[in-house]
Amino acid sequence: MQNLTLLDGQKFQITIQRLCHQLIENHDDFSNSVILGIQPRGIYLANRIASELKQILPQANILHGSLDITFFRDDFRRREIPLLPNATSIDFIIEGKKVILVDDVLWTGRTIRSAMDAMLAFGRPQKVELLVLVDRRFSRDLPIEPDYIGIQVDSINSQRVIVSWKETDKEDTVILLSEKD
Repeated sequence: MQNLTLLDGQKFQITIQRLCHQLIENHDDFSNSVILGIQPRGIYLANRIASELKQILPQANILHGSLDITFFRDDFRRREIPLLPNATSIDFIIEGKKVILVDDVLWTGRTIRSAMDAMLAFGRPQKVELLVLVDRRFSRDLPIEPDYIGIQVDSINSQRVIVSWKETDKEDTVILLSEKD
């Protein structure tokens, strides 16, 4: 396997800060907006975004939570090993709010479709936006595009994008893995 580091260290943090400033441009003080991290890996980005926003806007009430999509996946019954659900933590109303769905990597779009289905169990939002750290373009199965993008990667199906987080992996990195020729 051959790996290429796409994002790490200071660039990783700057990318998160840039995403926060883009959110502020569109959501002002977040009085009508909420952030939902998609389980399992989108929650790390959502928590970082919420924490950074609280530092930038100390007076704002940034509502954020996590959304489990396990039983909304279209491949739920196709796996040999049963999927284990994660926790959903939404202690606020999303009805009529602007919802920002957050995930680490957007690839086929199937995870986002599942998240939209799961989210509707908590109410009907006014608007839904998508924020991703990595957009793997040219690989969509569904017509889903992010509103906020950390970095874009042109990759093929045999390649993998691995996002590591300080919270679980001891470092913040985005790596593109490729098979050696």
